Amino acid sequence: MANSGLQILGFALSLLGLIGLVVGTILPQWKMSAYVGDNIITAVSMYQGLWMSCAFQSTGQMQCKVYDSILQLDSALQATRALMIVGIIVTVAGLGVATMGMKCTNCGGDDKTKKSRITMTGGIVLLIGSLCATIACSWFANNIIKEFYNPFAPVNSKYEFGLAIFIAWAGAFLDIIGGAMLAASCPKGKPTPKYPIASNRPPSSTKEFV
Repeated sequence: MANSGLQILGFALSLLGLIGLVVGTILPQWKMSAYVGDNIITAVSMYQGLWMSCAFQSTGQMQCKVYDSILQLDSALQATRALMIVGIIVTVAGLGVATMGMKCTNCGGDDKTKKSRITMTGGIVLLIGSLCATIACSWFANNIIKEFYNPFAPVNSKYEFGLAIFIAWAGAFLDIIGGAMLAASCPKGKPTPKYPIASNRPPSSTKEFV
């Protein structure tokens, strides 16, 4: 059976990963303006996230504007939104399932094999949620790279990676490690004996007479 300490460590890492996914999804710094070219203007820094765009001035003031319409957004941003939300929901569900099967809880009953299977299921669900978040971050990053190296794109419209995408990536990575630790709680089957078990009953002392 899996060690309870390994389960607690996997749960803790998955919980930290969930926090990273939530924080990364909310923050607007998914991509930030890149200062390339000859005419570099550093008075205003532009940030774009999944829900809003912000302008950070050199005076320390930040002005943000929430996207007015979902239909006006490009398909890549909409898909990234959906995958991050699905990843967070699935991760929460995986943590809930894993909690029921952990050795330190009494939710799944006293059957150790059943609890291990529940924990393993929760770990697999966590891996699915982290996979959704990883795909979302990688897709968004790929679009940033393509736009950055597009020779026809204006210099002042180029962006590079922001802080939020690294936080989301780190959260997905922690969920992968934590989910793998919880999924390692696969119960071991009981070995079947190769030979019949001898009876411990003493031989009968009575004899039959003809």
